Amino acid sequence: MARIDTANLVSISEASKRGILKLANDAAGGHEQILMRNNKPVAAVVGMDRLNELDELQRLEEDMLDIVLATARMVDDNGKRYSLDDVLKHFGYTREELRGVAE
Repeated sequence: MARIDTANLVSISEASKRGILKLANDAAGGHEQILMRNNKPVAAVVGMDRLNELDELQRLEEDMLDIVLATARMVDDNGKRYSLDDVLKHFGYTREELRGVAE
């Protein structure tokens, strides 16, 4: 869960008074705003630099998960492989049923 600096909390009515230009300029300058409605966060106004950082962090997290999965598979690999037909048979399906699901 994201940490929220309480100094950045702004009610919707206060944000409306400030105006979109002020909110946008603040966000572009690195001053993020969390918009609140009924004391609950409903939106965030962030600059594009911060948004790009978040996108990069998400990409790195996905890469890390791929690396962890690949490492776990390498450690746990006993060399045995199963054909698709064997897997389908084990679960009680046929290739025709599988094709029907895809369509």
